[in-house]
Amino acid sequence: MAKTVLIAEDYEDSRTCLKFMLEYFGFEVIEAENGAEAVDVFMQTQPDLILMDLAMPMMDGLTATKTIRNSEFKNHTPIVAVSAFGKALYEEAIQAGCNDLIDKPLDFDSLVPVLNRYIVQ
Repeated sequence: MAKTVLIAEDYEDSRTCLKFMLEYFGFEVIEAENGAEAVDVFMQTQPDLILMDLAMPMMDGLTATKTIRNSEFKNHTPIVAVSAFGKALYEEAIQAGCNDLIDKPLDFDSLVPVLNRYIVQ
């Protein structure tokens, strides 16, 4: 059974590119367009990994992460923050409950170590 990754990203082009990369590695991909939707999708699907954009409409990624971490499934799923702001938000992301932060734009070279660390067994 393929591992599932939830992509929480408001830009469709970024989601599509990331989805392509993940599917290339054999992962099943679920998408959310904002933080509120990410929380809902997480609660329904329990993915194996969440790639969480930090700057999204309706609910930002930090708030969505805190909401997920305060749910009954709080410690189950690794959440990796994805940010165009570089490592400036690293400490804030970790305090919110993210396991790590990677910079945008994502490419194969930055994605593979994350997949190996958090999801590939």
